[in-house]
Amino acid sequence: LSTMVDEVTSEDTASKYRAWGWHVVEINGNDHQQIRKALNESMLENEKPTLIIGHTTMGKGLVNEAGQSMEGLCSTHGQPVSKAGASPAATYTSLGADPENPFMVFPDVQADYARIISLKQIAAADRDIENARWKKSNPEEAARLERWLNNQPDSIDFSKVVLKPNQATRAASAQILGILGQAVENMIVASADLSNSDKTDGFLKYKKPLKKGDFTGGFLNAGVSELTMAAIANGIALHGGITVACGTFFVFSDYMKPAVRMSALMRLPVIYIWSHDAFRVGEDGPTHQPIEQEAQIRLMEHLRNHHNERSMLVLRPADADETTVAWRLAFENRHRPTALILSRQNIAEWPESDGIKRADEALQAVRGAYVVSADDHPQVTLLASGSEVSTLMSASAILREQDKLKVRVVSAISEGLFRDQPREYQLLVIPSDVPVFGLTAGLPVTLAGLVGSTGCIFGLSHFGYSAPAEVLDQRFGFTPEAVAVQIKKFITESVSQ
Repeated sequence: LSTMVDEVTSEDTASKYRAWGWHVVEINGNDHQQIRKALNESMLENEKPTLIIGHTTMGKGLVNEAGQSMEGLCSTHGQPVSKAGASPAATYTSLGADPENPFMVFPDVQADYARIISLKQIAAADRDIENARWKKSNPEEAARLERWLNNQPDSIDFSKVVLKPNQATRAASAQILGILGQAVENMIVASADLSNSDKTDGFLKYKKPLKKGDFTGGFLNAGVSELTMAAIANGIALHGGITVACGTFFVFSDYMKPAVRMSALMRLPVIYIWSHDAFRVGEDGPTHQPIEQEAQIRLMEHLRNHHNERSMLVLRPADADETTVAWRLAFENRHRPTALILSRQNIAEWPESDGIKRADEALQAVRGAYVVSADDHPQVTLLASGSEVSTLMSASAILREQDKLKVRVVSAISEGLFRDQPREYQLLVIPSDVPVFGLTAGLPVTLAGLVGSTGCIFGLSHFGYSAPAEVLDQRFGFTPEAVAVQIKKFITESVSQ
């Protein structure tokens, strides 16, 4: 917009793409015949992707009132050309058009378009006949294809999923992906060279990788190219008929944000699997430890699309059982992208309460937030998502036993889902007359919308460090004992106020 290309780069783009194995065609981009020839040539290339490089002149044919050329001026790009000093009327005249009818279509163009439309109508009619014949001969396959193209996924009974206890949510996700790999025909999962870490390899155990010349597989090894992978996932979703998911470390979601935003804008049901969700990544250090990423991605729950829906469903499950619920929500979410934010480390499950199985209790996560544990007349509401819920459960046991405090623990897998519940339910889960203490392994602002201005949020306001997860928990104050101290301090301050 503001400068000439040769002032910015001397890169030989054609050679770069040829080195990558592309079929490259260079043409005069202002020559219609060369454009047609290049397009026809590209359609004959069946082995390689084609890049057509059109060398063009900015503002080709543009003149000012005096008939002087305005070609090649940066000022004509990004604003009406009249503001750059060009004359539309004089330009139309010099190009043989009528200034009084600038949008006229020349007779030869009209005739050519009519001929092409007629040919396409004949081809479409022939294809309709062919499709009807195929549907009649293959009724079951036709019904299945129709269902897929209408965005109706295969039915999965997630209530039958049984997961190993006390495991990382990424490992629980791997088990579910294994089930999907066996049960869902029309699903593609991708990973940015991290399938054995983000645990998308659970799907790979039952689906072979997509390869050149063999597209019968269901797993795309995208390589270390997170943005490209996300863009490909968008393309698959736009095509329709296929459920698509892609995985990498949560911190690398930063590279994917432009494509994620487009998923949200276009209502594409891409499932983003982001593992290693917090500073507990450990020795990889601060470059790999997400701190601000959850706050960033949860903003998409507040941003609405053009259908007035929350543009993204963001889910950070507290344990294996909530991971099952999260995958069910993701699989059924057919008009928006879903983010699954998963832990690297194992998460200790808490004892069943009132004889209710944890798997049944976790079903309440479909409402965004729910009460995991509660005493009558609680003195404080403890709130978190992800593995911090387990930390709060352990801290609450300390507070009950040692300090005789009455507490309520809330698991908040999705603020967006929770805020879409009736007001009565929201107040039932987070009463307005009980102080709220939030715990997050990310920025404190992550929980600000749930905790409110009178509550307290214990989180991280700095980058992480390279050390084992257990050491970081100790140093950062994220052990149950340290968190219990913070909660007591908050309750004392609340009472004094």
